[in-house]
Amino acid sequence: MHLRPDPVADTAVPPGTRAAEAVSPKTRITGTHRRNDLTLTAPTGPATNTYPNRANYARSMSELLNRQLVLVNRPVGPVSDSDFELRTMPVPEPAEGEFVVRTLWLSFDPTQRGWLNDVPSYLPPVQIGEVMRAGGVGQVVASKHPGFTVGDFVNASAGWQDYLVTNGMTSIGPVSKIPEGIDPKAMLGVYGITGLTAYFGLLDLGEPKEGSVVLVSGAAGATGSVAGQIAKIKGATVIGIAGGAEKCAWVTDVAKFDACIDYKAEDLTSAIRAHAPKGVNIYFDNVGGSTLEAALANIAMRARVVLCGGISSGYGTDALPSGPRNYMQLVIMRARAEGFIVLDYAPRFAEAVKELAGWVAQGKIVYAEDIQEGLENAPATLRRLFEGKNLGKQLLKVADPI
Repeated sequence: MHLRPDPVADTAVPPGTRAAEAVSPKTRITGTHRRNDLTLTAPTGPATNTYPNRANYARSMSELLNRQLVLVNRPVGPVSDSDFELRTMPVPEPAEGEFVVRTLWLSFDPTQRGWLNDVPSYLPPVQIGEVMRAGGVGQVVASKHPGFTVGDFVNASAGWQDYLVTNGMTSIGPVSKIPEGIDPKAMLGVYGITGLTAYFGLLDLGEPKEGSVVLVSGAAGATGSVAGQIAKIKGATVIGIAGGAEKCAWVTDVAKFDACIDYKAEDLTSAIRAHAPKGVNIYFDNVGGSTLEAALANIAMRARVVLCGGISSGYGTDALPSGPRNYMQLVIMRARAEGFIVLDYAPRFAEAVKELAGWVAQGKIVYAEDIQEGLENAPATLRRLFEGKNLGKQLLKVADPI
């Protein structure tokens, strides 16, 4: 990673925002379940988002500096620290109608690797010189906007930076307040894009029914774990696929899947057949490649294949995996495979969050969070997703709430 401590005037910023601030975050990982180098949390109920020390946060904007990680090279293969440059600049005072957001947590999702490819997609690629795009949760620290006050927790496309100065709109949507009573960082996971993806993909495309057999790859991930638990709520038998005994144990013991196949230790095609001898009615695919082939070899008549992700590809443009070679299984079994982008469901997000929150409150959905720390570790945190190191939602803590 390149270090560039001097103010930079040419850093690109999204519409509705201006270059913002930075301050060294305190580095502390919190959680309840620890394994090796990461911490996992599985909240059992809503958490307060009220903090007692807001009054201690009082300083001039001119004293604040914003660190930003901007794209300087398009990666080939996995992202490298050298693909980004760390730049530092002052945080400008908000103009009338603007407010300043301090980034607290950043979200990491496999699709971010795809945003770095200079190819057409559902969102424009991140351009050279732009702050890396990322969802985030932050807290308002200064405001001249009538709709936002100091101390408000907000959800926004914050990017890999410490501060965001905005009029309430970002490059991919509005800044939204986080309701009281919800753990703010849960808006990046179970109530965020990953949870919403699981909700709409499983229910609208998969259409689970009582007695359905549902297979979920990436079952220990943020999306797959929620998709499988929703299937259980709907009365399905749910089989997960995950990598390693520890992840599989979490999937069955905590997320309460009926079974979990360790793809690192078992032949997938045979293992799926053993757990679903009459075939799989719904396959929720987060992996692609050979995992998709093994699932297709075991689909039932009129099965639905929900194409959510393909992390086996690395989301690069080089050396893509072959297959699926057996896609004719869709024809033979009169099955349907369909892809989707969760942003298409934006008008229904509130509906989904309300139902997900109810299930979480009832203990029907649990979730894990893998929390890393330090803005400078953002590239390494993104790599974790492709190295299979995370269990649950991958987050990066940037700072403590005020």
